[in-house]
Amino acid sequence: MTHSRNPSERIEAAFVRIAAERMAGMPMLNPSVRIAAVGFARHGDQGQEWRGVLVTPWGINLLLLPAVEGWSVPGAHERVFRNYPSGTFAFLANREEGVGDYLACPLVHDMQHYADHDTALLTAQACLIALDTPPPREEAEAPASPSRRRLFGLRD
Repeated sequence: MTHSRNPSERIEAAFVRIAAERMAGMPMLNPSVRIAAVGFARHGDQGQEWRGVLVTPWGINLLLLPAVEGWSVPGAHERVFRNYPSGTFAFLANREEGVGDYLACPLVHDMQHYADHDTALLTAQACLIALDTPPPREEAEAPASPSRRRLFGLRD
């Protein structure tokens, strides 16, 4: 399934169904966090995929979905790597009814420390910003400091 329009609504509907059917009663769920598709936008060479973050009561994942025909779909549970300014990330191939093929990269596994849904949403937004932010450059080593005697014009 190729998504010519933003897939956020389809993603949310599919994961609300998963929450009700497959995840109900699981101990790792945070009842303060709801399903939300955050920041989905076309990305990649010529916008060939949709990229965004999925927030669920059981985790936060970076998702990639096809935006054009011919999007390369790896085998089920096969790892795929994508390079971003912040580094290289590993994604697992998945397929879900109502969403089709997608790639998922887990970002947060333990949702218990989120006090509320808004904090989880802010985390998802921060993840998207951080993804496109290169790591800070290491500062050049400072020159060796002169000895105290030399500093005051005395010979070593």
